[in-house]
Amino acid sequence: MSGCDILTGTDILCPPSWEENPEYQGMSSYFGGTPPLSKAIGYLVVVGFGALFSVFTTAVVYIDKIFSGNATVTSEHFNTAGRMVKTGLTASVIVSQWTWAATLLQSSNVAWNYGVSGPFWYASGATIQVLLFGVLAISLKDVAPSAHTMCEIVRARWGKAAHITFLIFAFMANIIVTSMLLLGGAATVEALTGVNYELASFLIPWGVILYTSAGGLKATFMASYLHTMIIFAVLITMITIVYIQVYSSDQIYAFLDQTVTYTTEECKLLFSTDGTVDSSFFLDSKGKKQYACGAVPNNNSGSYLTMLSADGLMFGIINIVGNFGTVFVDQSYWQSAIAARPESAAKGYLLGGICWFAIPFSLATSLGLASTALMLPISSSEAGAGLVPPAVADHLMGEAGSALILIMLFMAIVSTGSAESIAVSSLVAYDVYREYINPEATGAKILWVSRLVIVVFGIFMGLFSIALNAMGLNLGWVYLFMGVVIGSAVIPLWNLMTWSKASGTGAVIAAWSGLILALVGWLIGAKIQGGSVTVATLGTNEVMLSGNLIAIFSSGIIHYIYSKFIDPQDYDFSTLNDNIHLVEQDLSGLGEEQQDKKVLKRAKRWIVRRGYLLTFVLIIVWPILSIPAGVFSQAYFAFWVLVSIAWGFGAAITISVLPLVESQDEIGKVCSGMLNYIMCKKVEETYAEEEPAAPVKTLEEDEPAAAPQAAKALEEDEPVKEVEPAGDEAA
Repeated sequence: MSGCDILTGTDILCPPSWEENPEYQGMSSYFGGTPPLSKAIGYLVVVGFGALFSVFTTAVVYIDKIFSGNATVTSEHFNTAGRMVKTGLTASVIVSQWTWAATLLQSSNVAWNYGVSGPFWYASGATIQVLLFGVLAISLKDVAPSAHTMCEIVRARWGKAAHITFLIFAFMANIIVTSMLLLGGAATVEALTGVNYELASFLIPWGVILYTSAGGLKATFMASYLHTMIIFAVLITMITIVYIQVYSSDQIYAFLDQTVTYTTEECKLLFSTDGTVDSSFFLDSKGKKQYACGAVPNNNSGSYLTMLSADGLMFGIINIVGNFGTVFVDQSYWQSAIAARPESAAKGYLLGGICWFAIPFSLATSLGLASTALMLPISSSEAGAGLVPPAVADHLMGEAGSALILIMLFMAIVSTGSAESIAVSSLVAYDVYREYINPEATGAKILWVSRLVIVVFGIFMGLFSIALNAMGLNLGWVYLFMGVVIGSAVIPLWNLMTWSKASGTGAVIAAWSGLILALVGWLIGAKIQGGSVTVATLGTNEVMLSGNLIAIFSSGIIHYIYSKFIDPQDYDFSTLNDNIHLVEQDLSGLGEEQQDKKVLKRAKRWIVRRGYLLTFVLIIVWPILSIPAGVFSQAYFAFWVLVSIAWGFGAAITISVLPLVESQDEIGKVCSGMLNYIMCKKVEETYAEEEPAAPVKTLEEDEPAAAPQAAKALEEDEPVKEVEPAGDEAA
């Protein structure tokens, strides 16, 4: 007989979580409008943590400037962090800025929907873009080391029309990413603490605005490292709680098996107010199930324990296509490449991608699968709003679990939010203000505009997220939609850095045509499938998939045909950097050693081989190897869980320790300077001799700069082979 009061007199098994918490019986939603945490905790995290990080990060930047002998922050340094960031910190920053609210929330939602395939496709489908962007990162260091933004490179190669086009796409990418941060963040803050959604949307950006406007990109990088450590600490805690402390992989396996054994009629009785079909709320008005109960549609044998999931695969394709846009079109990733040392650009992106994989994969394999295994009364609307992780954490740990998820989420929001803010400020300062408003702008003016834009953008995004929520758009909807809007800019930007024949006019036509075709296909798909065009019909997987695929592939085809047959170019990449101007003579990271063509060639060969290989493994080899397993056996699932746990712990250790090891000399210098200051010791300041910088064009110079390495090679009669980015074939 059942252990649930609501099922008395039936032979229906009681869900595991209902045995432990009888109050779940008859609940139509997990949170039910009653937050587990007080408003005071919500304000403490949103306002208190924001202020704390602002003070801490600003203090660290100031101490570094005073005791490390760093010069006063220039506009160049504010927006590029000196172009000398090492591998570990670069990887940490990539992990931080790629960990959105969606990474933590949406990844568990797809586990709730599709089972084990959801976390895998979320992780692999959003890792390969970072791995492949490493190729663009090292190409940038080779042909445009003086660049501040990707749009500067577009302007230098393709001219004004292309510059304006891709500037618009870049702004759209930043707005969409920040929208997702605030939509997921504010919804979770409201559900967990009761803080008003609109107020949370307005307050959250201020935690970013303060320290980003004060310290620029370097402050963002330092804060990102701390955010990443906290995110991994909570991740490890959740994995340990689910699979080691409270349950085991065998127990979760048995529970997942039990979940799919219920029939629709039994699920109706389970999810009802009094144990009758008449009072059931299991199905919505359209007959679609709203809770994790019964067989999974379009999964092998209806099981959560299989990679053979049609909907999971469809989500994976949408995820892959959409995330190419949010990496390749997002200025924040170009900015991280600009800030990195040449040898660190490639390695940092590869390591960052591998470590980031653990966050959605390990977190959703634990919290996401636990939500369906325990059959918590999480409604489909709650799951779509990203409330699966906080619900499971609250069930397992009470208020402590809810608080940990809230802190983890806030870290993700502010880390990515700060990267987006500094990205937008750079675009406005260099590509709008200096390019079209004040071409003779000084460094001080650029710095002032950068800081002003950070504040304005933060306030604007708070208001914009409120508007999106009022329109009925949630995190899951916007996540699937992003590729439709910005996917058409991906292949032209790849060709910008890798294909000498790529036409600027063709790029403009391809980007706008791809967007128009994608929107038309998306709207027609909704009309055909749903009978009408509504937010709901536009948000289905099939319709979103059609829009995403049309965007990226139509654009690529158009650009290839136009560049190959209508307007073929023969661009000399060695001239690209001559068309990019520095505002101030800040040549940090632009020395001859950093522009050594042999080093850059080796680095490019290194990232191309590993980036392509890992991409092939993650989206082809791994899924194929899991097909023979069909529905996972208990042993196979145990191995799957072991991989997720090991990956999570390995990534946490690597991303926490490596930046400290690489920066031990700088840390030691700062500590020594502070100790001398405290003990009132006067030490003669000595600064490392700067490497000779290659000639770089600035606004004040009248004569064009010489091509540094080529000239040097000719003078010394040394054969230096020019590094051509990727030959004459389009992406």
